Amino acid sequence: MSTVTPRPPTAAPSRDTDPSPPRASSHASSRTSSRPSGLSAVDWRVRFGALALVWGFSFLFIRLGTDGYAPLFVSLGRMLFGTAVLAAALLAKRERLPRAARTWAHLTVAAFLLNALPFSLFAYSELRIPSSLAGICNATTPLWGMVFSLVALSEDRPTRRRFAGLLLGFAGVLVVLGAWNGFSGQDPWGTVMALTASASYAIGWIYVRRTLSGTGDSHLSLSTGQLLVGTAQLAVVAPLAAPLPSALHPVPLLAIAALGALGTGIAMLVQYGLVAEVGPTTAALSTYFIPVVATAAGAALLGEDLTWNTPVGALIVLAGAALTQSRATSRDRDAHTTTTATQERDDT
Repeated sequence: MSTVTPRPPTAAPSRDTDPSPPRASSHASSRTSSRPSGLSAVDWRVRFGALALVWGFSFLFIRLGTDGYAPLFVSLGRMLFGTAVLAAALLAKRERLPRAARTWAHLTVAAFLLNALPFSLFAYSELRIPSSLAGICNATTPLWGMVFSLVALSEDRPTRRRFAGLLLGFAGVLVVLGAWNGFSGQDPWGTVMALTASASYAIGWIYVRRTLSGTGDSHLSLSTGQLLVGTAQLAVVAPLAAPLPSALHPVPLLAIAALGALGTGIAMLVQYGLVAEVGPTTAALSTYFIPVVATAAGAALLGEDLTWNTPVGALIVLAGAALTQSRATSRDRDAHTTTTATQERDDT
C-alpha cells in the first residue's frame, strides 16, 4: 500500500510500496546512511511483520478517518503527520533537503502521483466500498506497474511467465468483485477509484525511476521533500474542494494520526532499514501480506461482510502479482534474446 516510497515498477511494491514510498542501486551508501539505528536494533523479522501489519491496518485507519472528516482532509492529515516523522528523522541525522530546482520539480510530480492523488482516491473510495476491498485493490499495483512499464521502459519487456501473471492477477480482481453476478453488491465507482489509486502508484514509480534515481540525494532526503510537497498540494486543494472541519472528532483524528505517523512516516523508516539489511526483494514481500491484514481487520473490527470470493480472489491477485515479479526462466530468456536479436536485425 501502500506506503508510498518511490520504487522501480518492476519490483514488487515494497514500497521499494509508496506505498508509499527512490532506490537506485548506485546509491547504496545513501541507503545505509538513511537506516535508522534505533529501529535496526530490532530483529528484521519483527520489523517485517510490523510493517505488514501497519500497512494492512492503514485501510482501516482511512475508513475511521472518513467517519469524522472529508477524504481530502484525511489525506492532508496523513501527509502532515508523515512529514513530521520524516522531518524529525532528517534533522536527527543532520541531513538536508534536496537543493536542485530540477529535483524539486520532479518531486512535485512524484508527490502528486505517489501521495496526493492515490491517498485521496483511497479515502474517497472507502466512502463507497469496504476497507478490505480497497486493500485488495492496492495489491494490483505491480500488475499496473507491468502494464505501464511496457510503454515507458523499452528494456522492460514481458516474459510469458510475467504475462501469465498479469492475466491471472486481473482475473483475481474479477473474482473479488463477483463478476459472474454482475458485480452485485460492489460499488463500481468506489472500486474504480481504488484501482485508479493503485495505477497512480505504478505510474509514479516509473516516473521516479526515470527522473530521481541519479540525483545524489539520500532516500530520506528525497522522501521527506516529496511528502513536504504533497502536503503543500493538499493544503491548497482541500479547503477549496471540501468543507472545513466544523468539530473535533477524537477517534477519526487518532486514526489519521496513526495513518500518517505509523503508516506513512515510521513505516518508510522501517522499510529503509529492511532494504539495507535484507535487500529489496525480501523487504518487498511484506506487500503481499497487506490485503490479508486489511481483509481480516475490516471483518473483525469494522464488521465488514466477508464472502468466499473475497479471500479467494485476493489470493489469485497475489499469485498473479508474484508471477509478474518472478525472474525469467531460461526458456523465457532465450525467447527474449531471440526476439531482440530479430528486431535488431530487422532494424538494420
